[in-house]
Amino acid sequence: MTIKIGEKLPAGHLAEFVEVESAGCSLGPNTFKVEEITKGKTIAIFGLPGAYTPTCSAKHVPGYVAHAAALKAKGVDEIWCISVNDAFVMGAWGRDQKSTGIVRMMADGNADYSKALGLDADFSKFGMGTRSQRYSMLVVDGTVKQLNIEEGGKFEVSNAETMLSQLA
Repeated sequence: MTIKIGEKLPAGHLAEFVEVESAGCSLGPNTFKVEEITKGKTIAIFGLPGAYTPTCSAKHVPGYVAHAAALKAKGVDEIWCISVNDAFVMGAWGRDQKSTGIVRMMADGNADYSKALGLDADFSKFGMGTRSQRYSMLVVDGTVKQLNIEEGGKFEVSNAETMLSQLA
């Protein structure tokens, strides 16, 4: 079942490559419980098939980086990019995309969280295995308030501009 507006995010884990050591976070890959790090926050989440892929690198991530200040001005506390890659790849891609400190690059290495959301996709015909569908969602205190799922091969509703237009 695909997650729906009004539902709580499922319990699960995502990993993030942390660039600067801080209290509770060591340098390198750190694993976080989604249900803990969404508490009391408004988060714009976008999911995409893979790091370094054409649309993801040229449009999806750059759009959220470019519109981060506007999203935050409308009440978004954090912006997350979720992709089926490991934390090392997501960290490197984030550095390349100049998203460090702007967009949290969250790794879903085995697609476990994408599957829990019902937003996984079979990219085997492209030699990429199980990946994430392209989507965006607004999450408030762990509950989905907006959900925009792309049709296969499209990039029309999961962009930062659509998310901005959906915020009060």
